[in-house]
Amino acid sequence: MINGSPKKNREFPAGLAIAAAVVLLAGGAAAWYVSQPRENANQAPVVTPEAKAYVKNLKLSETELKATDSAMAKSLVEIVGKITNNGDRKLKLVELNCIFYDPYNQVVLRERVPIVRPKTGGLGPGETKPFRMPFDNLAGSWNQAMPQLVIAQIQFE
Repeated sequence: MINGSPKKNREFPAGLAIAAAVVLLAGGAAAWYVSQPRENANQAPVVTPEAKAYVKNLKLSETELKATDSAMAKSLVEIVGKITNNGDRKLKLVELNCIFYDPYNQVVLRERVPIVRPKTGGLGPGETKPFRMPFDNLAGSWNQAMPQLVIAQIQFE
C-alpha cells in the first residue's frame, strides 16, 4: 500500500492469455472442421455397370430371420442364409443393403452389411457360402418382417 490506498494490479496474467489463445485456436479448428464437405454416410452406394450385369449370377437362399434375447434385455436379430455365385468370376466382396420397415412401410433402419469378404476367402465361381448378419440396433417400431435385401456392392478379384 502506498499512502494508505491499495495498489491495483494492471498487468494481464500470463495464464489467462494462454487460456484465451487455446480457446481461440480450438474454436477456429472446430469452425474449419465443421465447414469441410462430407460424404453422406447414408448415400446410396454406386453399383458399377459391370456389377449390375453380374447380379443375375448371385442367388440368396435359405434366408431366415432369427431373434434372440440377450442378458441385457436387448434383442439380437440375425439374418442367416447362403449366397451362391452362378457366374464365372471370383468375387472379393459382396455387400447388401438391409432395409427394415415399420408397420406403415417407413424405413426404420438401412444398414450396409458385407456377406462376402476377402478375409473369408471371397466367393469363387459355382461356390456357395453361408452368411450371418447380426443387428442389435433395431427400433422398437420395426414391423418384425424380413427386411428388403438389395445388393449394394460387388468387387471382383
